[in-house]
Amino acid sequence: MRFLVDRSVKYLMLACALASVLVLLLIGLFILREGLPAFREVGVRQLLLGRVWRPKEGQLGLWPMISGSVLVTVGAIALGVPVSLGAAIFLAEVAPSSVREVVRPAIELLAGIPSVIYGLFGMIVLVPWVRNTFRVPGNTGYGLLSASIVLAVMILPTVTSVGEDAIRSVHREHKEGSLALGATHWQTIVGVILPAARSGITAGVILGVGRALGETMAMIMVIGNSVVVPSPMSPNPLTLFLRQARTLTGNIAVEISYATGLQEQALFATGVVLFALIMVVNSAARALLKGRPA
Repeated sequence: MRFLVDRSVKYLMLACALASVLVLLLIGLFILREGLPAFREVGVRQLLLGRVWRPKEGQLGLWPMISGSVLVTVGAIALGVPVSLGAAIFLAEVAPSSVREVVRPAIELLAGIPSVIYGLFGMIVLVPWVRNTFRVPGNTGYGLLSASIVLAVMILPTVTSVGEDAIRSVHREHKEGSLALGATHWQTIVGVILPAARSGITAGVILGVGRALGETMAMIMVIGNSVVVPSPMSPNPLTLFLRQARTLTGNIAVEISYATGLQEQALFATGVVLFALIMVVNSAARALLKGRPA
């Protein structure tokens, strides 16, 4: 009977895992089937690299949305990952238990806040701050910088939680051996613990990238939703992030309610591009981890 129960549980867990893979496969096949007519009619090159999105005129270029999604994700990772990693190190290695019991629930609570609330915060607080702080002609406050700051806060609990778990999973013998050799606590963290937790930290960053690429509502509210390829607003190249933009997810959410025909198919093709971007990110992260010594 015990053997039968063990085998039954084993096959039940296998069925659950296969069901997850099957659901993902079915979603991907559905979006691909609906988006293929757009790839055939418009052309893969024109659809991916076209710089003009005018569905009524048959001009369906996704490059402005692709560049907007990539830039806002890069901005969110650049702003959010250092803060998240610092918070993970603080919770795992520095903070006393009394402080940890207060800080950790506060960070985890960020994950439960609806994205529309982040969007409202961005509209009311961040957009005026960006507009008044960076006085560049044409800067309205809505743009990549405001969106990147909002996304950085949104990915904070995910990257921090996974990073903390990865740091805590490092064998204590590594830390004790480093300290026994005369290294300071900070030298041990930087030279021993973080390299040993590299895989887990990378996994947290990948989850953060996926969250950033897939965010919709908050982006619609603060990024400006202009279908243009972002470019610097002054000789300073960093003013690129003051430009308004539109993301792939925002493009789908804004237009899917009234889209028909080729425009609707192009929006499904947008979903295919999103799938491809996430697969590229995951594959690159795996290759990076395999290419580096443990």
